[in-house]
Amino acid sequence: QSDRRARTNSASADLSLDTLRPSLNQMLCLGKEAVGELLTCVLMRLPVLLPSEVLLKILSYLDAAALLCAGCVNRRFYHLASDNFIWIRIYSAAFSPKRSHWRVDPAEKTDLSVNLLSAGDKEAGYWKKEYLTKQIASVKAALARVLKPLHPHTGLPLKTKEALRMSGLGWVIILRGDDGREYTMEHAHLSFNDSSVTVMWYSKAWPPLATLSTLDLCGVTPVFMGQSRTPTRIRPRWHSLITKYQLSQLGESSAVGGDRLTRVFCLPPGLVVGLWKREEELAFVMASLHLHLLVERSMLGSPAVPYELPPHAPISDDSPERGLHGYRLHVDMHSGGVSCLCGSFRNLSANKGESCSIVDLTLLEEYGKPFWCFSSPVCVRCCPGPSDGPHFLGEAYYVDYSDSEGKLHMELVWIEETEEYFIVSLALYLRLAKVNQWFGTKY
Repeated sequence: QSDRRARTNSASADLSLDTLRPSLNQMLCLGKEAVGELLTCVLMRLPVLLPSEVLLKILSYLDAAALLCAGCVNRRFYHLASDNFIWIRIYSAAFSPKRSHWRVDPAEKTDLSVNLLSAGDKEAGYWKKEYLTKQIASVKAALARVLKPLHPHTGLPLKTKEALRMSGLGWVIILRGDDGREYTMEHAHLSFNDSSVTVMWYSKAWPPLATLSTLDLCGVTPVFMGQSRTPTRIRPRWHSLITKYQLSQLGESSAVGGDRLTRVFCLPPGLVVGLWKREEELAFVMASLHLHLLVERSMLGSPAVPYELPPHAPISDDSPERGLHGYRLHVDMHSGGVSCLCGSFRNLSANKGESCSIVDLTLLEEYGKPFWCFSSPVCVRCCPGPSDGPHFLGEAYYVDYSDSEGKLHMELVWIEETEEYFIVSLALYLRLAKVNQWFGTKY
């Protein structure tokens, strides 16, 4: 029986290797990314008794992204996929000095040989860390160059859309249940506004709302820039938590509107949740993200901790006897991809002291830096009493918004002929704590 068992195991091992050989031959005709993904799938099914030398030989054909995926199989594969001799070749190929001639400089050959000889002297995973560190630094430098030009009216980066496309940045929501289960939903639709991005999620397979407790909004970025053109779940991505929401807050106090089929709720900051009226289950989720520091918030946080703003050095107020002055305001209100109003206001001053739309507000201080920014759903309600505006123009409405940094009150008139809102009164109230922290004053 032991001889029969040994022959059976030997035959199964030979069968596994035989089935592997034609796959490797077929990979020679495929592209580099397809080879990496195919090899990763094969590695996950290989017998665990294969010697490390064979596995290292197979791993040497993978690119950096596929190596990171292979390292997630188990502890043994993690150590094998961190081999210094494999990663030093990837590092040298990616960051070797550029040559202006075809012939290889003998000095470059010598440097590579020295690195290969010293690879075994380094700690395990050293060249993997070096490669990832330099790769991330190059991505940050490229994005910083793209985001440097600023818009003259909003004070926001002029090429945010180009930076998002170049980095492959996207957004997911992670729904967590009471039993610890997680459901990750990829964004289904993106729309760019004047100073914000609207992200939509909708599906026919939402988990039951009664079993869910929290919703995490995260930015997801490919570890290696340039791989977003062929998105796939097997490629390594970095998660950056933006905001965590408590779904228990979905109640009458957070309701902002609805229609014949759905009810709409708002969870600050900037999240809209739609529920089917009949089943009281999720219909859609929409997030409105202001462009101010959007790339940093979506890329530089961790899966558990949001990106923390760098410490702000107080700016001196050159005329403290006059109070706050020289502000510039940009307001954009839109709904369903259609802009209801959009305008910029300059030289704003302040003394010391039932439909749903999205309001994007960007307030710049006198030095042109963003002071207060938000993108949030608001209710446009009919004015209960007389308004300050001319009543003959149309029906009067008002919008109120407040958060930890300030408060907005805006009165509007709906002009029927042109189908647009006209602002007749706009007031901003800034928190003294925010003003004192920004300017180093003691108002």
